[in-house]
Amino acid sequence: MPPFMFPTLNATLNLISLIFLILGRIAVKKGDVTQHWRWMTCALTTSGCFLVSYLFYHFVIGSHVEYEGAGFMKAIYYLVLGPHILLAAGQLPFILLTVWSALRQKFSLHVRLVKWVWPVWVYVSVTGVLVYLMLYIFPHG
Repeated sequence: MPPFMFPTLNATLNLISLIFLILGRIAVKKGDVTQHWRWMTCALTTSGCFLVSYLFYHFVIGSHVEYEGAGFMKAIYYLVLGPHILLAAGQLPFILLTVWSALRQKFSLHVRLVKWVWPVWVYVSVTGVLVYLMLYIFPHG
């Protein structure tokens, strides 16, 4: 795959993960635990593929892109990017703990963790797509 395609792949994987997260949430709210498990497995798998692709792109290929916008839009970009990076970097252990609690049928722990992990995961997925759009689709605001 040519290096220039990785940002689009990564944004697409973020968007697909977001869709799976929402479908998983809908399924569990309807009481369909089996479908919830399927959707969340898809979200975890897609996010895992994103992580591998992202790390490969940035550490093996070594690419970095600066935001080209200025003024207000540059401030917005950094207001989106800052929390995105911090939350993305810190969420993996919590996602794994949440999955572990479900696998071990520790559902009270699972539910307590999900109250924090799910919204952060959704936020990181949404802002990942926003960062892509700001860098590659609308680079000047």
